[in-house]
Amino acid sequence: MAISFRQLNELWGLPSNDSSLLLDQALGPISIDSRNFDSGSFFVPLKGEHFDGHDFLLEVFERGAQGAVVSCYTENIPDGLLHWVVEDTLYAYQQLANLHRLDVGTPVVAITGSTGKTTTRELIRAALSTTGEVLASEGNNNNDIGVPLTLLQSSPCHFAAVIEMGMRARGEIERLSYCTQPDIAVITNIGSAHLGLLGSRQAIAAAKCEITSFLRPDGLLLIPAGNDLLEQELSKSWTGRVKRVSLELEQSPDDIYDKDLCSETCPLPDLIGQVDSGSRTLKLNGLQYKLPLEGRHNALNFMFAIAVAMEFGINQSLLKNLEVIVPGGRSRKVNIGGLTVLDETYNASPEAMYASLTLLMSQPGRHFAVLGTMYELGRYSASLHQSVAQFAVDLGLDGLVVLATGIEADVMESVASSLRYFAVVPSPEKAIDVLEDWLKPGDVILLKASRNVGMESLLPLIKELFG
Repeated sequence: MAISFRQLNELWGLPSNDSSLLLDQALGPISIDSRNFDSGSFFVPLKGEHFDGHDFLLEVFERGAQGAVVSCYTENIPDGLLHWVVEDTLYAYQQLANLHRLDVGTPVVAITGSTGKTTTRELIRAALSTTGEVLASEGNNNNDIGVPLTLLQSSPCHFAAVIEMGMRARGEIERLSYCTQPDIAVITNIGSAHLGLLGSRQAIAAAKCEITSFLRPDGLLLIPAGNDLLEQELSKSWTGRVKRVSLELEQSPDDIYDKDLCSETCPLPDLIGQVDSGSRTLKLNGLQYKLPLEGRHNALNFMFAIAVAMEFGINQSLLKNLEVIVPGGRSRKVNIGGLTVLDETYNASPEAMYASLTLLMSQPGRHFAVLGTMYELGRYSASLHQSVAQFAVDLGLDGLVVLATGIEADVMESVASSLRYFAVVPSPEKAIDVLEDWLKPGDVILLKASRNVGMESLLPLIKELFG
């Protein structure tokens, strides 16, 4: 790392206890974890709901800290610890990540969206890895702490960095855009996730468009075609290059179920792919690609990866048989004792439910689903749960287990109780009792719910019963 003390002085003024620094001295490794702190590292104490890194300033000092940046609200600073004082150490951490990103110069691809962020991240990582070493976000490192943590791992050996950006409030993605200053930004879709936190889809669209706040002026933004709401908000924040991606000439998957949000005045797509679901292939610009993951929604995510690779000048033939591994609970198909289980247990939103149910119905066999509560939908929760249940009925699902309580369970039952197989249960353990009577070899079953439901605990129960 080539960040110097001179740059810290430019950011935060002179250190509080030493003005005779060697200004060109390089900053050591940056650490936010006192438990794994090495001598010569620079400490950034963060404060959370249940912890305060400032409590460990003496510990890191005794372990040979090069220095620290500390909050102006703390008093327990060891004598002799070189330190700079700031209002917000989390923002200081993001400033350091930004300095490192600019110093290293690795091209950055940033991804946000209501659904499909992680899958698209992994598809882009796989596409770029055909040409060089790629750094990418891991796990849930897509927030105010995780994004700078990932960026600080970048080095000149990396061909690119692929950074996922999550969001729970306005302003968060703008801060992450500042950290990364992306060369390419991707907005996968605008859906209903976090509707209860932001209040409207328009507010969600505005928050997602914050990714362009520090997108390089000559950078590229990739978005799904046909989303009028996204286009309206985007026009307020970005005047640079945009490439719109679509499957055939239809609406993009995030809007298929909200046709009133689409307008014929939207710009035409720049990339139009055709999906052959029977052979799992995508046709684009005269080339034929094997789809790395099943489902039309994943075909669109794959097109984003192709578009990113095109911007990097990668030979498209390298992507024709691309392999990708996505984290557990996403786009995962498991065979258990003759049953086909679609493991989508990681999280859920209405749009992701629609996409997963559509994928379920494309599989051979009888079709069942265990669908759990979708959280953070606020006052729209009842109507959106009812809409999902209606969608399942309209598709012709053979059986549905609703893993929910309260109004969400009531509205889904009011719509779907007419199915031949239907039950409402309060827990995954109760769901297995129902499935034992329903399922037989050759059936296919979808498992999907928000993270807090704990739907993943149903998988070992299915394995124990049917495996």
